[in-house]
Amino acid sequence: MMFVGDSLNRGQYVSMICLLHKLIPDDAKSMETFDSDSRTVFTAKTYNATIEFYWAPFLLESNSDNAIVHRISDRIVSKGSINKHGKHWKGVDLLVFNTYLWWMTGVEFKILLGSFNDEVKDIVKLPTKEAYRMAMKTMLRWVRKNMDPKKTRVFFTSMSPSHGNGIEWGGEPGGNCYNQTTLIEDPNYWGSDSRKNIMEVIGDVFSKSKVPISFLNITQLSNYRKDAHTSIYKKQWSPLTPEQIANPVSYADCVHWCLPGLQDTWNELLFAKLFYP
Repeated sequence: MMFVGDSLNRGQYVSMICLLHKLIPDDAKSMETFDSDSRTVFTAKTYNATIEFYWAPFLLESNSDNAIVHRISDRIVSKGSINKHGKHWKGVDLLVFNTYLWWMTGVEFKILLGSFNDEVKDIVKLPTKEAYRMAMKTMLRWVRKNMDPKKTRVFFTSMSPSHGNGIEWGGEPGGNCYNQTTLIEDPNYWGSDSRKNIMEVIGDVFSKSKVPISFLNITQLSNYRKDAHTSIYKKQWSPLTPEQIANPVSYADCVHWCLPGLQDTWNELLFAKLFYP
């Protein structure tokens, strides 16, 4: 089994490992990271099974593909370049894709028409919605060409919402997920960070596809959980300034999720779709 995508998919991967590993004796399991091909591998030796995570935030080749060093503001994706990563996915029995947040940098996105090795790079700008549509079509094309539906199951996890603007749920101006301890109770709540036009793209592309792929829709249920983010309780990659420490809202992570927590529910949905399709 392999999870392919960004750090939110890695969170779901870690959730899956946490749900399973306690049932396996210490001498019958292992965990390894392979920086050379962006993989983390959990092995259940007795079952001859692995659960892996592969870092590919756009699924296609990009200038953010380094699993360690990828904080690049000027993001570029190479058109039709999924095979660079896809060669590492072949032979997988269960494949769980995600990609969303890394595309949401503005109204346009830079697409490389050639190779990153070209001396002169041919870069065009597409509306973000159309760039994302291109990625979805490329993913489905790869699945059609490389995965045997009689032997494999492919899943796609929908966008993971963030909670960076407290006004949207009736909170204080300037507030976010920091110090939130209750759910959003409005059943119709939909945060602005979950772009409906992207959901429309997914619905449109998937509805026209003949590729058997299971859609794991976690967006609406996750929208309610403003209380479930890592907030200030996460690893900080650089020391906090005195100004940040004095104002926790300024550095609260309202994108990623605590574990145990919401992403365990995502995996329960995955389990249901896997065994009761």
